[in-house]
Amino acid sequence: MVTPLKTRVLLADDHAVVRSGLRAVLDGEPDIEVVAEAADGSEAVRAALAHEVDLAILDVSMPKLTGLQATAELRRRRRQLRVLILSVHDNEQYFFEALRAGASGYVLKSAANRDLIDACRAAMRGEPFLYPKAVTALIRDYLDRNGEDDAPPRDPLTARELQVVKLIAEGYTSDEIATELVIRRKTVDHHRANILDKLGLRNVAELTRYAIRRGLLEP
Repeated sequence: MVTPLKTRVLLADDHAVVRSGLRAVLDGEPDIEVVAEAADGSEAVRAALAHEVDLAILDVSMPKLTGLQATAELRRRRRQLRVLILSVHDNEQYFFEALRAGASGYVLKSAANRDLIDACRAAMRGEPFLYPKAVTALIRDYLDRNGEDDAPPRDPLTARELQVVKLIAEGYTSDEIATELVIRRKTVDHHRANILDKLGLRNVAELTRYAIRRGLLEP
């Protein structure tokens, strides 16, 4: 992928004030231009597909789709698109999930003024961007895995089931979920039953607690 003279950016965060501040940082650089914004994960996917975008900068915690879910969807549908994850969480789980989803880097919001521009340029060069503690976590993870035969257990839910969990926890009805995901109501009910069975849960309250623990929903 040839690095463009001016990187066209999609900026997605559910807080307008945060988007405004980040946009000012990005648009202040001669080689970067914000061409689209989004306030939730679903809107971010639609905007990235509708506009000529080179790089998507996604907040990790957004309504409808998390930044990680949106990353996986965008990487599936537009392999050439680079993605950076923005987060307030200095959290190894989020960091490793961002890498698995296909993100080029993980930037802490607390250091965005310092790191975001460097991260954008690194991503467009095809290089990963990791903040210092993330590098330490990556090395430790490699050393911990060295010599192990089995990979750690994966989440029991599929990517689609995780989308359904998030929407249920956000208070969407089955009909609304069907509309949002462009599937039938019957399929939503099937997913709901499978999810509860896989997780051994009984109701929406327990499912919401799971969503919070899993990082799909902010407490």
